[in-house]
Order: sequence, then structure tokens, then C-alpha cells
Amino acid sequence: MRSRRRYAVVGAGARAETFVRSLVTAHKEQAELVAFVDVNLKRIAAHNRWLGELGHPAVPAYHADDFARMLDEQRVDTVIVTSMDVTHERYIVGALDADRSVITEKPMTTTAESCTRILQAARRARERAAAAGIPAPTCAVAFNYRYNPTHVKVRELLASGAIGTIGSVHFEWLLDVRHGADYFRRWHRDAANSGGLLVHKSSHHFDLVNWWLSARPARVFAANRLFFYGAGRPHGYDRGYERAYGSPAAKGDPFALDLDRQPRMRELYLETEAEDGYIRDRNVFAPGATIDDDMAVLVQYDSGATMTYHLHAYAPWEGYRLMVNGSRGRLELEVVETAYVAPDAGAASADAGTIASLYPGHSGVENGWTKLTLHPFWQPPSTVEIPEATQEAHGGGDARLTADLFTGSALTVDPLGRRATEVDGALALLTGLAANASSAAGRPYDVAELVDPDLLKES
Repeated sequence: MRSRRRYAVVGAGARAETFVRSLVTAHKEQAELVAFVDVNLKRIAAHNRWLGELGHPAVPAYHADDFARMLDEQRVDTVIVTSMDVTHERYIVGALDADRSVITEKPMTTTAESCTRILQAARRARERAAAAGIPAPTCAVAFNYRYNPTHVKVRELLASGAIGTIGSVHFEWLLDVRHGADYFRRWHRDAANSGGLLVHKSSHHFDLVNWWLSARPARVFAANRLFFYGAGRPHGYDRGYERAYGSPAAKGDPFALDLDRQPRMRELYLETEAEDGYIRDRNVFAPGATIDDDMAVLVQYDSGATMTYHLHAYAPWEGYRLMVNGSRGRLELEVVETAYVAPDAGAASADAGTIASLYPGHSGVENGWTKLTLHPFWQPPSTVEIPEATQEAHGGGDARLTADLFTGSALTVDPLGRRATEVDGALALLTGLAANASSAAGRPYDVAELVDPDLLKES
């Protein structure tokens, strides 16, 4: 019996770096990285070179077309999926059908149809395992926000009854003009690839509310639009170039991403373009954006609680506000991750050690704060301390998530229920999909219209 589980990473983009670094450093005693898979072999070569910087040898590189062969040749136990969102289903279903476990980045997938196929594959895998009398492969969704100490404290307070039975939630999330803009530079700008921000980004937020409330979304109504980014906007920010690299018009543009000044991004994207034609630094106001940047959502849960949610992707600062109203009071959370965005933000992380430092909450240079307050009936409000909050990525959520996934603690009981399954991934996804469908149709959408509720039963 092998002492270390064998992991393959599918998708050699920026997000893979978090998992790779964790595998080969903090958790190398329990886990072993054995392969990379991507459509772009030069991008894999960049990751292999970075492995050398960490004192780890290069691992075999496989083209995406050779995924099934890779599973057998490398005797993979678990597949980590960090590829383009629309491709997740292919690898998740392929791994489960081969009786391998999966860890997938959020969102789990991008459509109701592919969500159904994933849920069916997980069920088939469990049935095969039960028939053989062996442990079943698992599918975990990497909802790192569940591991942020601030979010954990909210969960504990609500579960303890600090504000009684929950009646309603208001949740406002602001993406600033550095982070929000970045979704309009890359493949996410095409809804066919990402499902839009209510699927790609908001799946984090919808999952948090499902988890905080111990509830499931039942009915969704939404009104979404593309207001700020994309072509033809009257605000005058568009300088008319297609991409930033090599464009004189992009010089000094606060919306431009300067790949040439950021060594790791230059190696991962600019120097690999010839392989697949992927351009990482498009003008955020260029034609072709098919996702929305301003989204208002109303959700009714099976508990009877409701949520009003707004995602605003062109804000001057980054963070979020949460208000939860209960039968005994109110909980309020304000998190400011970035108080403002410097005009040279596209080049501000040139010396960063990881690509993630491009985004708020990672670089450590922003002046932000967190304030969590309880407002009980007939008593003065009180500020709740969060002693474990850190300046690490996602408030330390990334490190806690990977520790849970890679050290075998998945075999232990977590009273907070942080470990997210494919059902949790589906419920977060379906909130966003129902919101998109509602906005397009101009009517409320029931989650049950999208996926058979029988598939959403916990195993």
C-alpha cells in the first residue's frame, strides 16, 4: 500500500499554483504530484520550471487528449481540476468513471446539463464501490471561503442561535476595477467558457450562504446587465486597442495589464501564446464580452429565508457587506480588502512570488479591515473578535483548505461541515444558473427546473 496519495493537476494556469505549491511543500509527506495535464505543453513547462525553484523535480507532462492514458500510466489516486470552467465536466466525469477521486476548482461546471452528468457519474462511482465493498471515490469542490476564519466565525454564531431563526440576508459584493476588470481581459469574458460571474465568481458567495444558513436555494429571480465593461460604453475609458502588449495606446491605461513587467505571468501566458492562441491581456472594453458586470439577485431558500444579493464588478474598492436578520437580532459583517486601486495596478505586482498576488487580499499592500458586529434586541451592539484572521490569501482559507484536502483529515468529522461535495458544488452553481435563466426570461426560476432534485440528495 502506497504511503502517499498520487495527484495529477489538470489545467496549468494561474490557479493551479496554489495546489501545486501546497502539494510539494507543506504536504509532501502525505501527497505526491505525479503529472500535469493541459492543452498547452509550454504552460506545463513553466510550472515544471517553478517546481525546480521549490526543489522538486519536473513531473510528466500530458496533453489534454491523453488524460485517460495519464490516469493509468501515473497510477493517479486524485485528479485536481483547475482548467477552464467549461472543461471541468470532461475531467471530473472521466476521473469518476475511472474510479479516481476529484478535487475541482469552483465553479464545479457551467451548465445544468453538465452538472447533471457530474452528479450521475458520482452516483455511479458510489454504486460500483458499494457493490465491490471498497471505499468510493469522492468529488470535493474547493470552496476555500468556507475556511476563512471570518466566515467560520459567522457560521459558528448563526449555528449557535446568536440571532435566533434567520429570516433574511442581504449580501453585497464589490469587485474593484483591478480584480473585476480582470475577468474582462481573459477567457472568463465569454459566457460560453465561464457561465458568467454569477456562476464563476458568485458560486463562492452562494455556497457561503447555503453553508451559513444550512439551507438550499429553491427559487431565484434576477436582473443582470453589462453596464461598464465591453464595447461602446459612453464613459470614455476605452483607448481602442485590442490587447495591452505591444500597444502604445495601452501605455498608462489603468485598465491595462502589463504582462511584460510581471515575470511569472509573462512566462505562463505571453511566452506560451503560440501554442494555443490564448491572449491574457485583452482590453476590457474590447468587443466580445458576453458576461454581465452588474447583477441583482433575489433567492428564496427551502428554510423560508430570503436573500437579496448584488455583485458589482467595477467598484473603486473591493470587499463585501453581509447583513443577516434573525428572530433575536441582526449580524453585520463588513470586509474591506482594498480601500482603493492605484492607477498602476496592472504592474504593481511585478516582483510578486505568485501570480495570485495580482488580486486583492494577496499582495499585503492594501489597507483593509474586517468588522463583525452583533446587534441583539434590547441590548447594545457588540464587536466580535476574529483572532485567527491573517493576511494570507483568502484570509488563510487557501492554506486551511489544502491542509484539509491533502493531509487525510477528510476522514475525520468536521462539526462545521466545511468539506464541500459535488452536491454542495451543484447547489452553489444552480443558484447562479437559475439567476442567469431568470434574468434572460424575465421570470422567477425554480432550481428544480434545472436539475432533478433526486440527484441532489446527499449520499
